[in-house]
Order: sequence, then structure tokens, then C-alpha cells
Amino acid sequence: MPALAQSRPYRAPRWLRAGFVTGLAAALLTSTSAEAAGLIRDAETEALIRAYAKPIFNAAGLGSQAIEIHIVNDQSFNAFVVDGHNMFIHAGTLMNAKTPNEVIGVIAHESGHITGGHLARLRSQISKAKSAALMLQLLGLAAMAAGAFGGAPGIGQAGMGVAYGGQDAAMRSVLAYRQDEESSADQAGVTFLNATKQSGRGMVDTFETMANKLLGVQGINPYLQTHPMPQQRLEQLKELVTSSPYYNNVDPPELQFRHDMVRAKLYGFLDQPQTLFNRYPKTDVSMPALYARAIATYRQSGVQAAMPQIDALIAAKPDWPYFYEIKGQFLFESGNPAAAVVPLREAVTLAPNEPLIRVMLGQALLGTNDPKLVDEAITNLRTALAREDSSAMGYRQIAAAYARKADAAQAAGAKKQFMAQAELASAEAYFYEGQLRLAKEQAKRAKAGFVDGTPNWIKADDILAFEVPSTN
Repeated sequence: MPALAQSRPYRAPRWLRAGFVTGLAAALLTSTSAEAAGLIRDAETEALIRAYAKPIFNAAGLGSQAIEIHIVNDQSFNAFVVDGHNMFIHAGTLMNAKTPNEVIGVIAHESGHITGGHLARLRSQISKAKSAALMLQLLGLAAMAAGAFGGAPGIGQAGMGVAYGGQDAAMRSVLAYRQDEESSADQAGVTFLNATKQSGRGMVDTFETMANKLLGVQGINPYLQTHPMPQQRLEQLKELVTSSPYYNNVDPPELQFRHDMVRAKLYGFLDQPQTLFNRYPKTDVSMPALYARAIATYRQSGVQAAMPQIDALIAAKPDWPYFYEIKGQFLFESGNPAAAVVPLREAVTLAPNEPLIRVMLGQALLGTNDPKLVDEAITNLRTALAREDSSAMGYRQIAAAYARKADAAQAAGAKKQFMAQAELASAEAYFYEGQLRLAKEQAKRAKAGFVDGTPNWIKADDILAFEVPSTN
């Protein structure tokens, strides 16, 4: 289900996995890969991230580059890019950032890496070494940084033991190159913030946090850091940020409210309920606190206990689509899809461009087993897939819908067409899950049901013709 409570481990297509892991090594990530940690999908959180990123991407000249921002199910503060089209932000970045500006500063910095072509150049530097051992050492450095920035110096020093493996000169050359790029990304990030009349104070706050977490880590060679020493970067960054005419600008109140709501939601789903109740005690009657406690109540005590709290939130802010979405989600997960349909329809009315909500509505409509609702489900799923055409869950649901249409069809021709559409949707679901063999099996069956040269026939043929790209 495309909702935060149902986040699942990220499964990259098989033909991307080798390249993705190489990207992680090249970028010297300070955490596990998204595939290992899992990704979170949530309409409210993703809408907020898009609001943060859009002005920065436009200022950076990246507005037409279709950059996807993925939320990693990891509560540490971190973000990274692996290419010019994918940015990853840990849930912990949102949870720990007290202001939107802190997250926007992170996005601005990572955008600096994209505009600078840093990842491509770093991969070129690494490839010149022609050494698998060097790649392993770089992965060791990633482990070292993860330990240091995560507040576990022992882990960091263990990783450093891998790094001192015998190619010190090559390591110094590659990492010095990386250090220059980190400073360059800082400068570019401040430029993008200035262009959008936003403060860089959040970037400074972020690096101060990083510097504090490195206190007490002993014996780390500055050349063996994945970033320049945070204190050095902090001083350089402060000079840039404090000289900006926008240094004292603050986030708009409505953006701060959305940020506080998303933080509350993430804590509600990711904290243990009792931890959440301590974090947001009953004495806190703010809307974010009420939101967080409603989610934790559902997780601890079930839908009946949580529903009065959700209804109170809806009564207090009836134009907030995500209250209706979460009500529908809780009802659906609790085995009542018919009751979930009404709030999910309202959520779609209030947020018509959110594909995750439409997919959930389609799933609830099909869950009622009412034949009269199948066409409405297909309409919503088609609309969702038009906006997010790589949604395996969306394709799975629409495959189920067309299979029901095939079962109900009286005419042989109609039955064949509906079944072919179901098989094509199943093929696309398998394709985006990275299960290429199963995708081709379904596509072969689907292709036989379409007229040669029609759009659906071409889609099936494209899947059949697809070959795994070489990673050489």
C-alpha cells in the first residue's frame, strides 16, 4: 500500500542493482543503501519535499531534469545523490530538522553536487585507479563515516582499519578530489538559496550538528574523510551565509506548519508508541501533537481507539486532505474497505494530483468486491499511473480490476481484451519490480491479445525486447 505505515524494502530492478551499488561506493555514502534500508512512500511527505525542492531546482537549472527525491527509512540525518536524476533523503533528516530551512539547505547542497557533475567526475577518478581493492576501501570509508556521523566512534575506527589497506597514495588523490567538490557544493547551495531569497542558516545548523557528532572521534586522517572536516566546512559556510542579505529570512508560517505535521507523522509511525506519547504528551494540544498521538494510538490500540482522534482532526481542519487519507488507510488496513472509500474519495477531491492517494482509493474500491465500483477504480488508477508511470502497486491493482472485468464479460472478444489488459498491467508491475523474466512471460501473453501496432501491443513488445544493460 502506498502509505507510510506500509513502507517496504526498496527493490531496485536487477539490471540497476550493480550500477546502484557502484554509485554508493563512488558517492562515499554515510549510511546503508536505500535497497537495504527501505523507502517510505507517503503523499503528504512527498508533497512537502517537492515544495522544498522546486524553487531550488529551478534556481539550479534543474527544473526540467525530472529529479526524483526518495525518502529512506532511516532515522539518521543524511542525504545523498547517486546520479543526476535521483536524490535520497533520510526520514531522520525531516524528523530531526526543526525548520524547513534546514531541509531546504540539504537539498540545495545536494543540488550543487548534481549541477557540478561531481558524481560522474568522481567515478572517472575511481575508474582510473582500476582497482577493485580501492572500491572496497571506499566502502570501508563509507562505514567509517557512518559510524562517526551516527555517534558511534568505535564503528568509525573499525571502518578506518579497512581504509588503511595499502593504497594510501591513490586514496589521498581520490578523496582530495571529493573534498574540493563538497566545498563547491556548499557554495553552489548558498547561491541557490540566495537566488530564491532564502537563508542559509539551516545549512549552518546542519553542519554544526555534524561537527558536534564528530567530537571525540580520535585519529582520523583528514584525507580519509568522505567530506572535509566538518569544522573546516562550517567556518567557510558561515562566511558565505552570514554575508547574504537573506540571512535573517525565516520560513513562511504555513510551510513551518506543514513541516511540523510531517515530522509528527513520521514520529507517529516510526517511534514506538510509548516513546511517541512521551515526545508529544497530552499537555501538548497543538495539531501536530494531536496528529502524532492519533497515529500512535492506532498502532498501539487499533482503529476504534484512534478514530475519534482522527475525526476531531478533520473537524478542526476539514480542508486537509491527509486527515481523510489516513482515516481511509486505517479503515482499509482494519478490514473495512467499504468504509475507507468515503474518506479516500474526499482526500482525492482535496488533493487530485496525488497518485498515491488515488492508488489507495482504487485498492479500497476493489476491496469492496462491488462490481459497480470497478470502473471507478480503473479511472483512479489510470489517473495515478499517468502521473507516476513506474508504480508497481498501481499496475497490480489495475491488473486485478481488468481481471474482474474479464470475468464479468459475456462476449468472447471483450473477455479477451480485458484479460490482455490485465496481463499487460501485470507485466508492467513485474517490470518495475525488477522481475524481468516474469514481466516477459506476462507481456508475451498480453501481446497475443492486442492488434499489431496498437499502443498496448507496442508496450508489451517493448518489455519483450528489453535487455539488461551492460554494467561494463
